[in-house]
Amino acid sequence: LHPFPPLNPIIPVMLMFLVALSFAYFAKALSGSYMKSTITQLERRFDIPSYLIGVIDGSFEIGNLLVIAFVSYFGAKLHRPKIIAVGCVLMSIGTFIIALPHFIIGSYEYETSVRVIVNSTLNPSPCQVGSSSNLTQGGKVPEVPATGCADESNLSMWIYVLLGNVLRGIGETPVQPLGISYIDDFATEENAALYVGCVQTISVVGPVFGYLLGSLCAKIYVDIGFVKMETITITPADARWVGAWWLGYLIAGVITLLSAIPFWFLPRSLPMSGARSPEKCTPEQTSFIKDSPLLKHKYTEDEHTSFIEMAKDFIPALRALLGHPVYLIYLCVTIIQLNSLIGMVTYKPKYIEQHFRQSASKANFLMGVINIPAVALGMFSGGLLMKRLKLNVMGAARFAFGTSLIGYILSLFFFAMSCENAKVAGVTLSYNSTDTISYDKHSVFASCNSYCSCSASDWDPVCGENSITYLSPCLAGCTSSAGSGKNTVFSNCSCVGVAGNLTANTGQCLHKDDCDRMFPYFLALSVITSFIISLGGTPGYMLLIRCIKPQLKSLALGFHALATRTLAGIPAPIYFGAIIDTTCLKWGEKRCGGIGACRIYNTTAYRIAYLGLTLSLRTISFIVCIPGFILLSRQLKEEERNAIHGALANGGAELEALRKEEFVISNSSDNSTDRETRL
Repeated sequence: LHPFPPLNPIIPVMLMFLVALSFAYFAKALSGSYMKSTITQLERRFDIPSYLIGVIDGSFEIGNLLVIAFVSYFGAKLHRPKIIAVGCVLMSIGTFIIALPHFIIGSYEYETSVRVIVNSTLNPSPCQVGSSSNLTQGGKVPEVPATGCADESNLSMWIYVLLGNVLRGIGETPVQPLGISYIDDFATEENAALYVGCVQTISVVGPVFGYLLGSLCAKIYVDIGFVKMETITITPADARWVGAWWLGYLIAGVITLLSAIPFWFLPRSLPMSGARSPEKCTPEQTSFIKDSPLLKHKYTEDEHTSFIEMAKDFIPALRALLGHPVYLIYLCVTIIQLNSLIGMVTYKPKYIEQHFRQSASKANFLMGVINIPAVALGMFSGGLLMKRLKLNVMGAARFAFGTSLIGYILSLFFFAMSCENAKVAGVTLSYNSTDTISYDKHSVFASCNSYCSCSASDWDPVCGENSITYLSPCLAGCTSSAGSGKNTVFSNCSCVGVAGNLTANTGQCLHKDDCDRMFPYFLALSVITSFIISLGGTPGYMLLIRCIKPQLKSLALGFHALATRTLAGIPAPIYFGAIIDTTCLKWGEKRCGGIGACRIYNTTAYRIAYLGLTLSLRTISFIVCIPGFILLSRQLKEEERNAIHGALANGGAELEALRKEEFVISNSSDNSTDRETRL
């Protein structure tokens, strides 16, 4: 006799798969969150508006859309760990392609009138005396076409970013549906929810490092190592600053490539010991699973099905899946809520930058160390609560709905957390009225700079002594400058003061007093709402798994991912970005003409558009939940009645069989008695 019972051979392999899948989730979440952290960097580097950034961000979902239905269905019948390994390799290649444009295009050039010279007496005058009649229509100075226009095609290098993101999406496809179905197939039922909760938690921990990596890279200048940093006249707080966005993609690509290694050594399936028995199934499970819970939904190692046979079963399986009303309602609710979630998360760092006047580095850092950990804790706590409370299907649905509703109510307070817009002459206020901020169309030209030949399209902001930002030293009426680089001081600025002898410094004025008071409350409320909403993540996901037949599990997960990516992941960043673009007050312009990246937004309009769209989508999802609960309740009652009738029928049959058995025994005893009497 052994002093210790033998170990179950399934446990070490399952734990190895759990660790490998968690690492893969971490890698894909890291690169995905890093993509969102570089939104403003990509906008400025490639001079593109927000809606185009939304197209790039949504291209990841396009990659998923191309192959996810087939991978989810056919992959479940093949070697799932090796398919996941191939996907991780493709993800890493796509991530490397995203960073490729940096090594092809030239160095980054930004608008500036600051000269990097030691002798300040040689500084040219920002205000070159001319006539305002020399200005063309639209307020631009006639210029000779830039010699760099021949290289303007370099700005279309963002297409490489889009293609790399598509390939990254293709590679990510098998990780979620095949990984989750593998765990649910071979883990014991009481541990399946906990394992899924652990994996989902790791997938939320990944963005912590993704945003921290984005924060670090945003501090580093884009052309670090190729230019002398002494020649850089802007800071990370400037709207023209571009960080080393490419560096993080190289790091994320290496991590993703490493995550593929363990899956090559994992088996296709595990032994069938510890299979689930009918008595372990809850009434809610048996009510949803119409067939016997002992259906052969495990794929053994020696099970080889031809692709033709699998293809023949695809349409009937899909028809059966889409014929489930509870699944369809769940699908609609998650699509609407994911539209809200994806749009909100994609542009949240930018919202923090523009609304609360924080740098891109600080916005990404706060997202990583404050907001994302709250989500991770909520996901894990939700899985733990589901196991401890032993929530059934209806309990999980109510729990997910309740947490989402509480988070929605708390999110309404974000509307009260606002900052005033920056005072920018000619944009948010006129030159004559320097007290009241308005968003009427002002002219950047005034009598104080009428004798200067200035361009209205330039964005080279200076901060005057009157705490007002001017689009350029020329438009501020400055006639002389001293110093060099970031320490340049412009003097004799006629628009800054009546006397005409006041000065202006490089960079935009930072009016952060009101924002600094409001920003901590915004962060605290953001953490609380993120935690509460994420509590319902794991119960809601387990509801998806438990409301379908076991043999349709992988297809249901895959179709769910397909639908959410098609109707939420792709369009949400695009229309969120397009709506944000409508709040832009000052667009940058490309060297050869055309709209570039936005330089400053209408803060009030930005807040209403961003928060209003997010909460409106959540409101619609709550309305759709009402028929979902009705259908779910009816389904449970109907299946409960069927289960009771089935049990009574089985009990009657068993009683009849017992009576027959007693009758046979009685007859045999009577016959033996007769034989004894005759003897």
